[in-house]
Order: sequence, then structure tokens, then C-alpha cells
Amino acid sequence: MRNTGRMILEPSTAVNANGLNVPLDGVAPEQVVAGQPQTGFVELGVYGQAELGVWEMTAGAMSDVETDEVFIVLSGSARIDFTASGESIDIGPGFVGRFNEGTATVWTVTETLRKVYLA
Repeated sequence: MRNTGRMILEPSTAVNANGLNVPLDGVAPEQVVAGQPQTGFVELGVYGQAELGVWEMTAGAMSDVETDEVFIVLSGSARIDFTASGESIDIGPGFVGRFNEGTATVWTVTETLRKVYLA
């Protein structure tokens, strides 16, 4: 994941994560599964050893290998397929999820997805 934006969230402040401008780039060709998905993120800060940020992906499908992460979906919808187990989950606004480092996934986004993550 390439950092496409950085904004530090200072103590005693707040930011509208849905209102942030998240610059997007095309997904690396070797990760594209379908369509022409784009992704990007804005780092809000590092707390302890965990990065807090906002990530976005446009419609399409891409493969990824996850890091240790907890996330909350703010908007959009997607299916996440777990390559090793063959299981999948559908996510949308309000969903909270967790990944273990090294988990291989395929994200199929049907409506631009935005999430807040802690990794």
C-alpha cells in the first residue's frame, strides 16, 4: 500500500472521515482481478505502533495480502473472499472487521468502499 495522503489527527480534534479527499491510484496490474479498481488512503497518525487511516477502493476486484488490521466500513459495499478457506463475507456501512497478517483476500467492490483502519 502506497501512502497517497497524510494528515495527522491531533489530540482534542476530530475529522470527518467521509469528507476527506482520498487521492486514488490504479491497482498494480498483478493484483487486478476484474475491472479497473483504484485505491488510496490518508494516514491520520500513528498511535503506539499502529497506523490509523482512511482507505478507499472503487468498483472492481483485486487480490491482496492483508496486514494485522481492524477496520470499520463507513460507506459502500464489497465482498471479501478468503483465498485459503474459500469463505467470503459481505460488508457495508457499519461493519467492523479484523484481518490477521498474511491473510490472502480478493476484494470485489460493487459500490466505492471507504473504511477507517487501525493496522
